[in-house]
Amino acid sequence: MDNQLLMYVLIGAGALLGIIVIAFLFLQKNNKEAKYIRELQQGTKSSAFSMEVIYQKLYIFYLRTPFIKRYLLKLRRRLEIINIDDEYLTRMQSAKILTRAFLIVIPLTVAIIILTKNNSLLMTILLIFEVFLLDTFIDGRVDKIDNNLLKEQINFFSEIRHAYHEFNMVEEAIYQTAQDDENPDMARQAEKIYEILISDDPESELEKYYDVAPNAYLKEFAGVSYLTKEFGDRKVDGASLYLKNLNNITQEMQLEILKRDKLDYVFQSLSVISIVPILCLEPIKNWAMSSFNFTEAFYKGKNGMLVQILILIATFVCYVLTRKLKDNGSTNMDTKNTENPWQEKLYNIKIVKKIVDLFIPKEGTKESRKIKTIMKDAASKDKIQWIYINRILLCIASFFIALFFFHQLHRITINNIYTDPTTTYDIIGEMSDKTKKTAMQLTESDNQYIDYFKNKSDLKQEDIEKAMKRGTVNKDYVEVKDEARATAAERIMEKIATVNSEYLSWVEVLGAMVIAMLAYMGPIWLLQFQKRMRQMEMEDEVMQFQTIILMLMRIERVNVEIILEWLERYSNIFRDPISKCVNDYESGPWEALETMKEEVNYQDFIRLIESLQAAVEKIPIKDAFDELDTERDYYQAKRKESNERLTARKGRIGKVIGFAPMVILFVGYLIVPLVFIGLTSMSSSFNSMANM
Repeated sequence: MDNQLLMYVLIGAGALLGIIVIAFLFLQKNNKEAKYIRELQQGTKSSAFSMEVIYQKLYIFYLRTPFIKRYLLKLRRRLEIINIDDEYLTRMQSAKILTRAFLIVIPLTVAIIILTKNNSLLMTILLIFEVFLLDTFIDGRVDKIDNNLLKEQINFFSEIRHAYHEFNMVEEAIYQTAQDDENPDMARQAEKIYEILISDDPESELEKYYDVAPNAYLKEFAGVSYLTKEFGDRKVDGASLYLKNLNNITQEMQLEILKRDKLDYVFQSLSVISIVPILCLEPIKNWAMSSFNFTEAFYKGKNGMLVQILILIATFVCYVLTRKLKDNGSTNMDTKNTENPWQEKLYNIKIVKKIVDLFIPKEGTKESRKIKTIMKDAASKDKIQWIYINRILLCIASFFIALFFFHQLHRITINNIYTDPTTTYDIIGEMSDKTKKTAMQLTESDNQYIDYFKNKSDLKQEDIEKAMKRGTVNKDYVEVKDEARATAAERIMEKIATVNSEYLSWVEVLGAMVIAMLAYMGPIWLLQFQKRMRQMEMEDEVMQFQTIILMLMRIERVNVEIILEWLERYSNIFRDPISKCVNDYESGPWEALETMKEEVNYQDFIRLIESLQAAVEKIPIKDAFDELDTERDYYQAKRKESNERLTARKGRIGKVIGFAPMVILFVGYLIVPLVFIGLTSMSSSFNSMANM
């Protein structure tokens, strides 16, 4: 009765809902206001499927997803600088890049699971490694947007020349050119620069823009435009100084674009090549075991796992170094949260702070100066506390991971003894079903003896033979000949000895400690690698300084202090000595420059400092750097040749690093095992035949 009543209530509620819906549709159809709105909408609705709306909805979804949110915010920090004040475009591009990344990562995840379904440890490592792949893809897509902006700048500067000839006013020329829709990314930057120039306090607004400008060339353009607006333009050799400076910036951008294109061409496949070997581990292993049965003990045993771990570590290290090598020369911004990263949050915990402070060298000590010097030379934006948190966590994690791997190696060895088919001779190729069944029966028989004798002390082969003869464990060897029984007992004795020896020893604990110490030094070694890579680019930065000085030296009211401030703004490798010189400039210009000269050891930069010293006390700035103007073509050719040498050198280093995992894979995981184990097996077979 109750069920019938409930059914009637549900039917009645459904009927009532249907009546309400029909009434609403009828009223809406006859409502004049609704009719008028529908008429207005006609022609404004897009009949095509809008991916932009989908991306906006995906952005909201990604923002609410914890793991994906990290990548989304990282994307925003770079894209919102390029897309100034355009929230819609920033969200769409962020969601678009992430969606494309997932379309690559998801099929790759499925492939990894299929290829490594029998090796859960390798599967876990590869799935974790996909996080780095996702990071690489995101950086690559944003780099492409950054490069497009650089190319748009060249077109923009070409158009602004015509606008400047027409209006003869910097701000009006910028405003007029910014209305062009052909270069939307650059137009947004130009509008921002225009707003700065017409603001009540352009100098302070310009300083704010310097902190968020997408690249150094926009900083130069904004700065030169401000100086020209404030101090006026002048004719040099019959041409506008402002337009000549724009031409200098354009030439710099052209060289940078060529440099980036060459680096992209050289490194476009090296990151993938360094990763591919880890995807080939399982296919190579399965092929070798199916084709050469004598290699099964290697690939399923401790040695095979050690080589796998070596390949994984080499792949990870080479992948990181390849990225550092390629990205080192670009003008990409650092998108890390440098204000309050997870290291800072962890360091703010009192007990963690006390522990970390015990490892950080005391201020003023040799070790402290050494680490800070490496950080400066590598242009690291991290604090020393963050670096030591990374070092300590890497040390601890590496120690326990190493112990876990050693334990797993012992477990794998014991498991192989209990599960591998036992043959009395070497087999080339795959075993037949009949042979495999016989071998497994022999393994099961051996396992019974292993379980019976493995915990007994002072075990001898004679004890096993006696148990076989009496049938104490099983009846398999009661009626066989003494020679066959002795051979089986010797085999079982070797298995028992192996099982009993597979435990975590003090040597392995010591090895884990060594690995932990190497991991502890890892962040410092990475900084030293970055330092070496940056030293390769000193010549490029000094040539950029020459271009900046060339733009400033003929502008009236520009002095050495202003030049130093500009050099500090665009410096990277020499930022610290220049910053110190700017801070000490008021106490004595010549002395501050002399101190900076003593702190650097690059000869071309020392010549610039000496010219600045001459401009302080003896001669005008334009005379001190007159050779920069007269030998402009030479310096441009030298800059181009320097970029080519830099790219070629990075390419050689990148190829060595990128192909290292592939070499280790084929040599250490395929060729050496096949040759060494094959020769050993042949030698053993020949000895057995000779004895027979």
